[in-house]
Amino acid sequence: MLTKKVEEALNEQLNRELYSAYLYMSISSSCTNRGLKGFANWFMVQYHEEMLHAMKFYEYINLQGGRVALKALAQPPSEFSSPLEMFNKTLEHEQFITKSINDLVELSISEKDHATQIFLHWYVTEQVEEESNDNEILAQLRIIRDDAQALMMLDRELAARMTTVPTEFSKGVQAALKGPAA
Repeated sequence: MLTKKVEEALNEQLNRELYSAYLYMSISSSCTNRGLKGFANWFMVQYHEEMLHAMKFYEYINLQGGRVALKALAQPPSEFSSPLEMFNKTLEHEQFITKSINDLVELSISEKDHATQIFLHWYVTEQVEEESNDNEILAQLRIIRDDAQALMMLDRELAARMTTVPTEFSKGVQAALKGPAA
């Protein structure tokens, strides 16, 4: 059972994850409008990952007897000067999410909520991957600078990224992760 303090913090994080999805959908649209379909694909895959993250919080709060509290989402930015700015904003946002997850871990420790602490370990590991991916693409964009040909090569590379998370959660996150029954 969740303490009120942990329940409220988990709900805040659920809403942050939903905003993350909203942000990446907005960036994907901006990429599409620029003709960068590979970048648009990368951000849409990111959108799906963030929805999985949100749904894991949603399900966990409910499984622990808490009450999910959805809040209005702020409008994400929709104008970006370049792909470099997009990924700088992405890294900045993921660093904010990492701090939020770390704060949740600290809260779960202080509240002696071992189940939540264990639940959050997946997110700690996930955030290392998120920031690493962003830093890798940022390094490439810094090398590319204004080289249109190199940008198009990176765009083709990012187009190959595929969604590896389920996108249908009507039977719950765990069922979706296991896939269709054989």
